[in-house]
Amino acid sequence: MSLDVPRRILVLGGGGREHALAWRLAGEPGVEGVVCAPGSAGIAATPGVRCEAVDPMDPAAVVALARAEGADLVVVGPEAPLSVGVADALAEAGVPVFGPGRAAAQLETSKAFCHDVAEAAGVRMARARAFAGGEDGAALDYIRELAADGAGIVLKADGLAAGKGVIVTESTEMALEYAPSFLVGRPADAPALVIEARLSGLEASVIAICDGERAVALPAARDHKRLCDDDRGPNTGGMGAYSPLPDLDDEAVAQIVAAVHVPILAEMRRRGMPFTGFLYAGLILTSDGPVLLETNVRCGDPETQVILPRVAVPLAPLLLAAALGAQPADTPLTLPATPDAAVGIVLAARGYPESPKRGDPIDGVEAAEAAGALVFHAGTVARQRPEGGWGTNGGRVLTVVARGADLAEARAAAERAADTIHWDGVHRRRDIALRVPGKAEVPA
Repeated sequence: MSLDVPRRILVLGGGGREHALAWRLAGEPGVEGVVCAPGSAGIAATPGVRCEAVDPMDPAAVVALARAEGADLVVVGPEAPLSVGVADALAEAGVPVFGPGRAAAQLETSKAFCHDVAEAAGVRMARARAFAGGEDGAALDYIRELAADGAGIVLKADGLAAGKGVIVTESTEMALEYAPSFLVGRPADAPALVIEARLSGLEASVIAICDGERAVALPAARDHKRLCDDDRGPNTGGMGAYSPLPDLDDEAVAQIVAAVHVPILAEMRRRGMPFTGFLYAGLILTSDGPVLLETNVRCGDPETQVILPRVAVPLAPLLLAAALGAQPADTPLTLPATPDAAVGIVLAARGYPESPKRGDPIDGVEAAEAAGALVFHAGTVARQRPEGGWGTNGGRVLTVVARGADLAEARAAAERAADTIHWDGVHRRRDIALRVPGKAEVPA
């Protein structure tokens, strides 16, 4: 079935994920131009992409921009604009938007809501309970209950935390010490903390394009959340990613979509909150099969940067069809992917994630691109000097992505390209895709 191609696309956001989306969409057949708001100087350097300094958190301004640009489709990159109803405003104005409304965005904005939906949908998650402000005693009692059953403890802030609101505790004492800090000053009528039993296994990201009823998965990827090699240090927004996953082939991904995404979509429809957009399932591959850790309502970052180069069919028509609720009935559960591999290495500023330093000059971006790498800008600024160039302007500054015939080749190319880029205090992991597991069994 032939799908319509959106000629003009508006992408909301200005990070590495949005750079990858704009790059991919601008290069597809039939797409005449991509506008990114607010974008960045690095994103604006992409052929076919223009940036407009419009606040994506301002629904009225976004609607005005979409109309002024004659946008056939708006793709919302980050979660924050979704949480304030940007997609609702666009839909009300009659502008096709790929991204869920504010109510459906609770799948990410509230971890307690995610658990509630998953339980109703029959989707397996870790044993968990949510606690509001003032429930310190009950929270500590639940930690002791889990510990008595031999479980480790994970503490999760209920609201948006940019991928950093999770503490995987190393002991019961640590959990008891940190849990009250999540509840200080929080209201008694809303969840503030979700306490989960810790599960063992490798994580995986399965992101699907959803039209409210149907879901089709992008290639699976694996993010590396911890700051330092060997998964040490604090959680971050993500320090690198790779795709494909030898331990999660297409058949296993299709099983996950059928067991996770489709039931969640059905439950959201039942609640009167149909979900349209990227539905991100963060999974842990336990010895007893995949278990859902969290849902996000947008593409992952840095997973997007390694996934999109591997999508083997045009993406823009699929996003428009989903935005219109018109994915074909025979849509498969997985999208075709290229046979190669992609590895992305995040380069972060000194002091990330607590207090990243800004303003350091960056050298070597052009050399990395000349070596064949894709360099996606997440936190950069154009330097005001005759020769041009870039400076650091955020925590995660760049994602360097390379492709190869397999993960080993892609990793080697990504390492070489990342080696060409430098600034004072640049931080990166050097073990992205270094230890890749073999194929795992996914129970039917």
